Amino acid sequence: QVQLVESGGGLVQAGGSLRLSCTASGSIFSFNSMGWYRQAPGKQRVLVATRTSSGSTNYADPVKGRFTISRDNAKNTVYLQMNSLEPEDTAVYYCNLVNGVTNYWGQGTQVTVSS
Repeated sequence: QVQLVESGGGLVQAGGSLRLSCTASGSIFSFNSMGWYRQAPGKQRVLVATRTSSGSTNYADPVKGRFTISRDNAKNTVYLQMNSLEPEDTAVYYCNLVNGVTNYWGQGTQVTVSS
């Protein structure tokens, strides 16, 4: 059984910063991918950023240059440093783990950016 626990969401003014964390527990393969997706009200869930255990990263265009994804493989933890936040970044952010052929999701954490 794999579980993902997220933390770090909240309310911030435009231009501010937040850091999200997600820790995975359970039976996790040494090679995997962890990342973040977000879902704004009335919209589909979309990719924000992912990082494999070997270090490969992928960012969505709207967040390039503003967000940084990092990992601590020993702790099975992924972080998302979000800088220069914009109101358009307001969404529920979900942690994702691709473990073998299975996708796992966290419960989601709300990020609200006020203008």
